[in-house]
Amino acid sequence: MQAPAAEHPPAVAGRPMMRAVVHDRYGAFEQLRVETVERPAVGADEVLVRVHAASVQIADCFAVLGTPLPMRLATGLFKPKYGVPGLDLAGTVVAVGQRVTRFRPGDAVFGVGKGTCAEYARAGEGTLATKPTNLTFEQAAAMPTSAHTALLAMRDVGQVRPGQKVLINGASGGVGTFAVQLARAFGAEVTAVCSGKNAELVRSLGAHHVIDYEQADFTTGPQRYDLVLDNVENHALAACRRVLEPDGRLLLNSGTGASGFALVVRLLAPVALSPFVRHELRRFLSLPHAADLETLKGFTEAGQLVPVVGTRLPLEETAQGLRHIAAGHARGKVVITVEAGA
Repeated sequence: MQAPAAEHPPAVAGRPMMRAVVHDRYGAFEQLRVETVERPAVGADEVLVRVHAASVQIADCFAVLGTPLPMRLATGLFKPKYGVPGLDLAGTVVAVGQRVTRFRPGDAVFGVGKGTCAEYARAGEGTLATKPTNLTFEQAAAMPTSAHTALLAMRDVGQVRPGQKVLINGASGGVGTFAVQLARAFGAEVTAVCSGKNAELVRSLGAHHVIDYEQADFTTGPQRYDLVLDNVENHALAACRRVLEPDGRLLLNSGTGASGFALVVRLLAPVALSPFVRHELRRFLSLPHAADLETLKGFTEAGQLVPVVGTRLPLEETAQGLRHIAAGHARGKVVITVEAGA
C-alpha cells in the first residue's frame, strides 16, 4: 500500500467514483466500512482493473491493525497511506498507462494490486498475468500471493526434488493447500498436518500422508523430512529441527499466534540461529511478479494446481473475513466477491 492517500473524497458529479472498503486509522477490524470514493488514477506503468473478486490474507490483517510496528514503514507510520485493504485480485482491465504493453482494456487478469477490496484497483504491469482459462474470477483471486509463496517455498527456497520427503504444517490453509499440490507436482512424498476435519481435503490435493494435529504431534514421530514448511509455528524450533534430516531445511511462514515484541522475536530468532546449527532455517519474502504468475497459471491449466476457496464474502463483510483469518481458522482462501460499478 504505497499510494499517498488518507482522505476519502465524497462523490462528485462527473468524477469517476467507486465503492471501496476504507479505514482512516489503525485499529480493530470493526472500523472498516464501505464508502463511495474516487477511483484510483494509474501511472504510466500501471493498469486499472475492474475487480470481480479479491482475496485477503494475514498481511491484510496486519495492515489494518497496524501491527507489528515495523510493517508501518510500508503502510504508513501514524495512519494508513492508502486506507483500502487488499492485495490479491482478479478482474478485467479497463485502462492502461502509456508505457503498458502487455495488457489492453477487456483483458481478464489476476495478480497483485493496491487496495483490491474495492470495485476498481490499480496494479503494476509486472504484477499481473492473464487469468487462467479454467478458473473463475473467484478462484483466480485466491491464487496470487498464497500460491506464489508456496511456489517459492517448494521450488526456490526448499529446492524440492523427486523422492524427497516434505512435511507441510498448516496444510489446509491458504498457503498450505497450494504447497501440498506443488510439492506433489515436484515429485515429493508429501505429509500434511491439519485437523481431522480437513484430512480428506488435503488428501484430495495430493498428500500421501496426513497427521491430525489433534491426535498426534508431528515433532515426536519417527519420520524424518528433507523439508518442513511451517505455516503455523506452534512448536519450538528445536522440536521442528528434530524431525529434519541432517541436511534438512525448515521454512517458517507464520504471522499468527504472537504479537508485539514476541512476534519480532519469532520472526528474527530463526534467521539469527541458522548459521550456528546444521539445519537451514529460513524465512523468505514473497513478491509476486508476472513470470511466476505465468508459471502458476501453467500449473493450473495443466490440472496440477486447484485453488481452494473456503469462504466467500461480499465486499460489505470484509471485516468478517479478516477476523476469520486472524483467528487462524481459515480453510483454503477467504475470497471477497465484488460487484463492480459501471
